[in-house]
Amino acid sequence: MKHERNPFHQSFENLEALADKISEVLRNPVTIEDDNHRLIAYSSHESHSDEARVATIIGRRVPEKVIRALWQEGHMQHLLGSEEPLAIPSITSVGLGKRIAIAIRKQRTVLGYIWVLESDKPLGDDATDMLKKAAHAASAKLLQLQVKKRKEEKGHEDFFWQLLTGYLEDHSDIDHKAAELGIALPSRYRIVVLEFASDLQDKQQHIEYMLTTSQRITAFFHTVKQKQLIILSALKPNSHAEDDDFEDFQYIFDQMQQRFGFSPSGGASGSPYDDYMMVERSYKEALTVLRMKRLFPKELLDTYTYSQLGYYRLLPAMLTESRLHPVTNPSVKKLRLYDNEHNSDLLHTLEVFLASDSNVKAAAETLHIHTNTLSYRLKRIGEIGGIDLGNINQKITVFLDLKLDRLKKEQAPHL
Repeated sequence: MKHERNPFHQSFENLEALADKISEVLRNPVTIEDDNHRLIAYSSHESHSDEARVATIIGRRVPEKVIRALWQEGHMQHLLGSEEPLAIPSITSVGLGKRIAIAIRKQRTVLGYIWVLESDKPLGDDATDMLKKAAHAASAKLLQLQVKKRKEEKGHEDFFWQLLTGYLEDHSDIDHKAAELGIALPSRYRIVVLEFASDLQDKQQHIEYMLTTSQRITAFFHTVKQKQLIILSALKPNSHAEDDDFEDFQYIFDQMQQRFGFSPSGGASGSPYDDYMMVERSYKEALTVLRMKRLFPKELLDTYTYSQLGYYRLLPAMLTESRLHPVTNPSVKKLRLYDNEHNSDLLHTLEVFLASDSNVKAAAETLHIHTNTLSYRLKRIGEIGGIDLGNINQKITVFLDLKLDRLKKEQAPHL
């Protein structure tokens, strides 16, 4: 086929007009997406379409299963790393027909994608050159959209921080701010905090991509604070199984690791609420979970939500009380003095025994000693510390005081 030298070297009113022009030149259906696979424009060309294109137009974004397949086949990696168009064969398992695609760029930054479905006419040899020219024409329009989007996102992020810090003092302030920004807040939510091994400043585009393209969770708001990603996760109004969505987060972590080579090192969430005056509380609860997990990594290995913390969520308040009214546990004091003087480890033995629910066999296995040895130590603990290990109240008191000792050693005034 023959074309004018550059049919895209003209002014287009909008991206819909550009999509129609590309479709006219290449004689096939066209879609234009942003960098997170949200649909921006599509050609009005009446023709045969495939399942993936229909679903994209209806849902206003590419289905997650299609994105996953494109990554698994190596096509997304190629598009992200090359300025050249890519011919993509059919992937029938996700309803994707034969295509040619190109990333729309501004220097090294990917702004979006153009996809041409080969359904009506075979794409000729000059399709690649035409698509490169079309991508160049699209870049200016997408830059304008990106600037507008960044301004909107900045307003949303500021609002989110106002909620997180309790800056807005009543419901009317929150409702007014949401209306001003054109935001319909979800009826039920909770705050999720994900921690990473390094600063996220240079990883925000990848994070945005994962949160936007995944359809397993709804990250209504998100912001970055150094090594932490803070998310307001929208929940289903009648859902009572909020713990389950951590399986969805784990899926995103796995995909992030496979695609970009990094993923969170830990995560936690606060309680679910439907009152937006409680956003700050849910945020603080999530931070408490993370802090407790750092202090008690073995005990809280599989704990992710504030409700799962159990008595550990009471420890910060207990620490505050103990600082206001210091009381030394005499049994713990005696055992600590004995350990220091005799280079023994009776206090640790006691803590392991109590953590094992007073099960001698389980505690001995954890300590890697014989049950007879443990029984002897427990007898000495009772004698030296003056503890009746058959008294549940004494055991609970000592157990909690040992946990508080770990918090005291950390010396964290914000608790």
